[in-house]
Amino acid sequence: MTILILLVVLSLIFNFLNGFHDSSNIVATIISSRALAPRVALTLTAIAEFFGPILFGVAVATTIGAGLIPPQVVTNSVLLSALIAAIFWNLFTWFFGIPSSSSHALIGGLLGPIAISAGIGEIQWSGMVKVLLGLFVSPFLGLAMGFLFMHLTLFLARNAHPNINGFFRKSQILTGISLALSHGANDGQKSMGVITLALVVNGALSHFEIPLWVILLSSTAISLGTASGGWRLIRTLGGGFFKIRPVHGFCTQFASAAIILGAALFGGPVSTTQVVSSVILGVGSAERINKVRWNVAGNIVLAWLVTIPFSAALAGLLFVLIRPLVH
Repeated sequence: MTILILLVVLSLIFNFLNGFHDSSNIVATIISSRALAPRVALTLTAIAEFFGPILFGVAVATTIGAGLIPPQVVTNSVLLSALIAAIFWNLFTWFFGIPSSSSHALIGGLLGPIAISAGIGEIQWSGMVKVLLGLFVSPFLGLAMGFLFMHLTLFLARNAHPNINGFFRKSQILTGISLALSHGANDGQKSMGVITLALVVNGALSHFEIPLWVILLSSTAISLGTASGGWRLIRTLGGGFFKIRPVHGFCTQFASAAIILGAALFGGPVSTTQVVSSVILGVGSAERINKVRWNVAGNIVLAWLVTIPFSAALAGLLFVLIRPLVH
């Protein structure tokens, strides 16, 4: 029971940090374009995040908890190693202001110990395909959708009065809420899968089925993290690429929400950070290629590529140390 409580607490800490870390993805463009005051933007986002998994289901949590690894080969030491590694990666990248993926940190954290304890053959590649598609396809999809949607918006607004900026600014309230709902429906589910897996491993559940209290508890944790706001990352995404105007914020949020929500309904655990960052790049490139600070983008891409291998290696090392102590 002590280990189970510890796993639940660590999962909630991870989800809190996920919200804290990823709040930048949702509110950076709203704040930078002055559509809403920072505290108002974060509060609205936190409320919407809470309702994301309640409204759109828990397909992503099922992928994380039962689609990647058979529950019967998972142990408490595997889960502890995965959560500690993912939490460390979140804190490390937050400290240096690097928008990385909490989702992929957790996935890497699960894969490392399982490869050591049960072997790579136990990984369920049908679920892994969803992860890899999210990792490699979503950035290019985000770049393309941001580029095309920005071009379409500029074309439709080509003869508009300058007051249309007011429309784009106010519209970000709706698009921002949509993005927050999609984030809650995708990223908010990661800890739900781990907690339910822990309940199965420790005999509290006979099979993998996510209880309502797990959904509510996890949603609360990510909402509180979002309300706290990761200001270092907000500065990176809000102004690190280029100067954000209301039309950029509107296009970024609309395109990002469409991709993330689609992935959530499909059960694909995509990285909100990857999607939003690549959409911002596409939106900026639609106006002028040299408008974007590509050196900042390069640092973020590097973080994307190393997240799963680093967290897998760290979790594997932790597993070797924890296994003799925890069964």
